[in-house]
Amino acid sequence: MTTRILHIEASPSGERSRSADTARYFLQQHRALHPEVEVETLRLWDLDLPAFDATTIEAKFAVLRSTSATEDQRRRWQSAVQFARAFNAADKYVFSLPMWNFGIPYILKHYIDIVTLPGENWLWTPQEGYSGLLHGKRAALVYSSAGDYPVGMPSHDKDFQKPYMRAWLGFLGIHDVAEIAAAPTLASPQAVAASLARARNEAERLAERF
Repeated sequence: MTTRILHIEASPSGERSRSADTARYFLQQHRALHPEVEVETLRLWDLDLPAFDATTIEAKFAVLRSTSATEDQRRRWQSAVQFARAFNAADKYVFSLPMWNFGIPYILKHYIDIVTLPGENWLWTPQEGYSGLLHGKRAALVYSSAGDYPVGMPSHDKDFQKPYMRAWLGFLGIHDVAEIAAAPTLASPQAVAASLARARNEAERLAERF
């Protein structure tokens, strides 16, 4: 059976993106070892994501609570469900994302809010509380950041990029998560070149076992 990989690209910088470039290199190495895989790239900045506004939130609860949802509310909810199901259909995920103001780009947060839907990829019950539905899937997170945020250093406390992504994927039931960090990207040319080379080396190692 063909393995489907969804590459979710969260940088608007295209070919200049360090995170996307590292992710593309990782996928190239992985496909060389596993030519049967199918890779789809989702460039979030090219998508027409539905607004996650008050109307959509009202539609969500009107549909989920089986109240008298209007036709417009059902249409809005179905639009979000289509995005969620397209996301759920992948076997593996590769995210490439830069750090923005210590966190993730707002377009990625918008996408996450759209696709994270009860009954589609998570459930809540009084007996068990929250439980993710995407078990058995894997993810690779490819980060870039101007600074470096290693564990054990004071700067680590400012890193809300990586913990957020781990927490969200874990909420969906995806716990097999690997990470590659291209950082720092705001440093001397020699330091930047060294950080990108380290990221590519890690991408080659990860490609063998992803």
